[in-house]
Amino acid sequence: MPDGIAPREMFQRIAANVETVMRGQSAAIRKLLAAFASGGHVLLEDYPGTGKTTLAKALARSIGARFKRIQFTPDLLPSDILGVSVYDPRAQSFHFHEGPIFTHILLADEINRASPRTQSALLEAMAESQVSVDGNSYRLGDLFFVIATENPVEFRGTYPLPEAQMDRFALQFSLGYVASEEEVAILSAQERDHPVDRVAPCASLDDVLTLRRRVQEVRMSDEVKRYVVDVVRATRGAPGVQLGASPRASLALMKAAQALALSDGQEFVSPEHVQEIAVAVIAHRMVIDPQARFAGVTAQGIVEDILKTVPIPA
Repeated sequence: MPDGIAPREMFQRIAANVETVMRGQSAAIRKLLAAFASGGHVLLEDYPGTGKTTLAKALARSIGARFKRIQFTPDLLPSDILGVSVYDPRAQSFHFHEGPIFTHILLADEINRASPRTQSALLEAMAESQVSVDGNSYRLGDLFFVIATENPVEFRGTYPLPEAQMDRFALQFSLGYVASEEEVAILSAQERDHPVDRVAPCASLDDVLTLRRRVQEVRMSDEVKRYVVDVVRATRGAPGVQLGASPRASLALMKAAQALALSDGQEFVSPEHVQEIAVAVIAHRMVIDPQARFAGVTAQGIVEDILKTVPIPA
């Protein structure tokens, strides 16, 4: 990052740039940047029209990154995402034509509308930053970030994401509706054009890669690490839970908390950072018993209760 620019200031600069478009969404932007800086991916579950696509575009424009959007549909094929090998008769060989997944920031819109076969095309990319086509592996860039979206109220013609794929998303959260004053400001901002088209880069790709390295340097004491593990392990024995969070959740929670600490200008992770991000990291990885779900039990509520009961390190 530029000389003299502290990581906290870089976080604030990017967040402020995105918030010029995403009014009233500072908490969601903070979570998004925590996942982005820690190398994780994000699943946005929210109603249509709440600004999910705009959020992804604003982030990409703020750092001068390549951006691609894929509209997931039932007839979408894996090759439509990954790319395809095409035979060149003159060279008498196959040449690989890259699909839209070869980008910096990928918006997987309505990911649960595609078939499980197509959904699985993202798994290797999200886990290994590479894709395999016709027996050959192709590396994605060092900066590869997936923002996937789901509509929580429309289930016709959808395929629920399997637990293994849900586990690959570092965070899941919603944007929700903004306050009426913010909604009026949105109307005024879009009277003539869309403000996302006016977003200019305020950081570079190298700045973001430096931020990611700095996140890894943020220290976490053994006591806070134990707190992270205790919170995650508590989900595995909680009443009404069929499947608790895996050790991958502990890793994601540690990394996201490190990113929050860095964005606050702190060299150490505090228990408050863990508590702030725990629901977004853990809840979507849990499977709730159908009877408990029918009784109104939610994964978010279980995680919130766990945070109230697990002892906080001094």
